[in-house]
Amino acid sequence: MTRTYSELPGLMTVMTGDEKHGPSATSTLDVLWVLYDQVLRVTPGTVTDPGRDRFLLSKGHGPAAYYAVLAAKGFIPESWLAEFGSAGSRLGYHPDRNLVPGVEIASGSLGHGLPLGVGVAHGLIARGLLTPRVFVLVGDAELDEGSNSEAIVYAGAIGLPNLTVVAVDNQSSSYGWGAGGIEAHFAVSGWSVARVDGRDHAALASAFSAAPAGAPAGAPRLVVAAVEGSGS
Repeated sequence: MTRTYSELPGLMTVMTGDEKHGPSATSTLDVLWVLYDQVLRVTPGTVTDPGRDRFLLSKGHGPAAYYAVLAAKGFIPESWLAEFGSAGSRLGYHPDRNLVPGVEIASGSLGHGLPLGVGVAHGLIARGLLTPRVFVLVGDAELDEGSNSEAIVYAGAIGLPNLTVVAVDNQSSSYGWGAGGIEAHFAVSGWSVARVDGRDHAALASAFSAAPAGAPAGAPRLVVAAVEGSGS
């Protein structure tokens, strides 16, 4: 049985424990739902299909929302949620692709997901798989990691039109972003950029589906999903 968006908070409350990272998870809930409900071309039956879209959760230290969405869409049994973080559970404090159906990467130290996403997107093109898209969800604070800067420059230089990065911005970056925000950091490297309300499902779906007018041809895409501040 698939669930609706309104049922997600209830699924999240099933998961308990000190390592739940509730605010981190909640900040991603709407982005995750819109991706899996309206955008991603992947189902529980196509998780190994070469032609599927790929979703990579780099902001993996608060996976409760991700697990709730996977359960709501039938990728994992809802019964797994109550075992979150317990000994023997498949649902660890970081998602593990070897244990959780539908998970593409093992989220670990922050800063790994975007470089991995660049590699996946580049690899798909090299294999002649031009239809699948790669979506990487990062947090604004995570972008402080230097590995991301290298990935941003490389992706912009070679052009990866199949790559979309979703940056959930809850104003928790250590040093802030200055004039132009996160999007200026990507735009200078040749990315198409947009900022939307991270709680507005229609705005998110539109940003994921089409590049802004005047965007560089063949460019990777950044969508900044702005949500309430981390201290709210």
